[in-house]
Amino acid sequence: MRTLVVVPTYDERESLPGTLARLRASVPGADVLVVDDASPDGTGELADAVAAQDPGVHVLHRAGKGGLGAAYVAGFGWGLDRGYEVLVEMDADGSHRAEELPRLLDRLEADPRTDLVIGSRWVRGGAVVSWPWHRELLSRGANLYTRLALGMPVRDATAGFRAFRSATLRRLDLATVESHGYCFQVDMTWRVVRDGGTVAEVPITFVERAAGSSKMSRAIVAEALRKVTLWGARRRWGQLRDLLPGRTR
Repeated sequence: MRTLVVVPTYDERESLPGTLARLRASVPGADVLVVDDASPDGTGELADAVAAQDPGVHVLHRAGKGGLGAAYVAGFGWGLDRGYEVLVEMDADGSHRAEELPRLLDRLEADPRTDLVIGSRWVRGGAVVSWPWHRELLSRGANLYTRLALGMPVRDATAGFRAFRSATLRRLDLATVESHGYCFQVDMTWRVVRDGGTVAEVPITFVERAAGSSKMSRAIVAEALRKVTLWGARRRWGQLRDLLPGRTR
């Protein structure tokens, strides 16, 4: 299947060359789109230089730092306009190992009913490397809360290493996506599930970045908590409303 790997960047000059090299070696048949949010460190210019030498690498420049979710939505739109059949999310910092991407793509291709494949840290066989205990606790806790609030049977809804069918993305209203960070990943997973889609998880090993700094912040965590709580409340209210006398099922 014709595949585009969308890699958002903001100040990833140190890690991007290695990520692109590993991607091109691991999935040479896939194209790569770097979506750069006007990185002050010159990441966008570096990506342009790589693209000038490799026709499989493309660059989408955005005017400024608009957030992870907006960068992915822009990248998805770019790929959908050009007829790609699979759109992949992947971090630029090396935490998502390009060598594991073929397993996500194989899983998607093996079952035409699967809409989204997530590279999961929290299913059997998944792992994280070099994470402090509080980071793991935050991730596990966020995913447990998401499962309980939304009734969504996904172990790692906050994971950012994933592959969508283009037909699935076309059915979703991407223009209404305003979430960022953790919440963007939950938002997209929730949209697939609500649309009646099928989500599969394959185990991956997540490796903490070796260069650069994490974009995680208290604001991102707060956004995820606030929105998941709101979505969960709406879901519960809908269930209760359906039980009221006189409701047509």
